[in-house]
Amino acid sequence: MFEKMKLRYFIPFMLVAFIGSIFPLVIMEASLETFDVVISLVVYILVPAVFFGYYFRKQNVPLSNVVFFKGIAKWLPSMAGIVLISILFSISIFWLQLYALLPVAPGLVSFFMEPIPIPETPWTIFFLIFSVVILAPIAEEFMFRGLLLKRLIGKTSVWGGIILSSFFFGILHADILGAFAFGVIASLLYLQTGNLLIPILLHMLNNSLAITLMFLAPPDWPTSISIMELSDITSKAVPNAILLGVSMILMVAVIIWLMRGLRKKTQEQAMDSVG
Repeated sequence: MFEKMKLRYFIPFMLVAFIGSIFPLVIMEASLETFDVVISLVVYILVPAVFFGYYFRKQNVPLSNVVFFKGIAKWLPSMAGIVLISILFSISIFWLQLYALLPVAPGLVSFFMEPIPIPETPWTIFFLIFSVVILAPIAEEFMFRGLLLKRLIGKTSVWGGIILSSFFFGILHADILGAFAFGVIASLLYLQTGNLLIPILLHMLNNSLAITLMFLAPPDWPTSISIMELSDITSKAVPNAILLGVSMILMVAVIIWLMRGLRKKTQEQAMDSVG
């Protein structure tokens, strides 16, 4: 399905739509919040809906072929555990990035530590939550785990596709290494199950937890590892390093577990084709 879609058409289409939506906003001197809403609608709804809708109709393939509820229930406990491990790993690996950059680029570290501005009006807060929890997971999984992963696998290999698609997914996020690891896990889940809804739900759970911490948790929570000032990067190095070590071991264990599941599925498919 995704293998037959043209990546070389998707990227220019996205760029044209993105740039085309910016010009009217600049001319109208729109507010920053309006920019965020319009760009999110273009990137997460307009472009994916037009592009993927066109190819699904062209190939006469129902959406239920790649997004379905069968077999979801058995994955829910695993997804909850994966999300918790992923969040812990992202927090600690982000500290490591700051720790490594601090001696050479303190200005960049300060930039990364700037708090994320929270919208002031109720409707923009609602749209932020809706965009982060619903729109982004659906659109990004179709783009990165559907189109990009499958096209790159066809051009390289299974692991070539996983690594490259996860790399591109990572560089579009502030938490590059954490997002890369998440991309690897989401890719393995999709390849093992053939169901894009599973990485979508994983992504939604991850973003839901992140947005909950953003709005409800105190700024300095958890105090033992939170980085609020430059001095915290070094003074809280020990607990963050311990968290990094533990979460990294767990992330590797999850990836190995999913790799074995994918290998088993591949072997079963090979036996079925021979039989």
